[in-house]
Amino acid sequence: MAQTLIRFDTPVTYRDGRQYRVQACGRERENGQWEAWLEFEDLETGEVLRSQRETTQPNRKDAAYWATGLTPVYLEGALDRILHLPKFKEPESVRPPVFDEPAPHSRPRGVVSNREPILDPFSVYDKNPGLLAQELTALRGWHLRQIIRDFNLVNENDVALEALTEQELGSLIMQRVRELHP
Repeated sequence: MAQTLIRFDTPVTYRDGRQYRVQACGRERENGQWEAWLEFEDLETGEVLRSQRETTQPNRKDAAYWATGLTPVYLEGALDRILHLPKFKEPESVRPPVFDEPAPHSRPRGVVSNREPILDPFSVYDKNPGLLAQELTALRGWHLRQIIRDFNLVNENDVALEALTEQELGSLIMQRVRELHP
């Protein structure tokens, strides 16, 4: 059964000058929680308007506490929502997709392995170049070499990858991604 949680002393004055007496009301739901709404009584006509559910609280005490925190600005906004319900437009029919998959990457890369690379340096660089540099420092040498191979960042005939340190491998990846980045 619905109960009045609080009645506000000061009436709310709407933009057109009409004044409303306001009370916060609530009721216990089937699951034991309390839902609360606002009721606005037009002081001139006596017409009563109500809001949709404004809150759900665990119990009556918390619902009443919620009501004590309502400001005049909140109450004016709630009244405005009642008097100017949003107009919902019919959803437009949506065409089905033209393609069954996204476009291939436009950046040069030739993944030569049959497995998913541990890290896509181009994708991370797109998000944040500093993040790529940071992530590369967390990887071991064999991961870094595999990234270089997976994305064909260098010709292994020109660079002896096995001789490079982890720091040199990370720098090489950063340099090549910067050069190849669109």
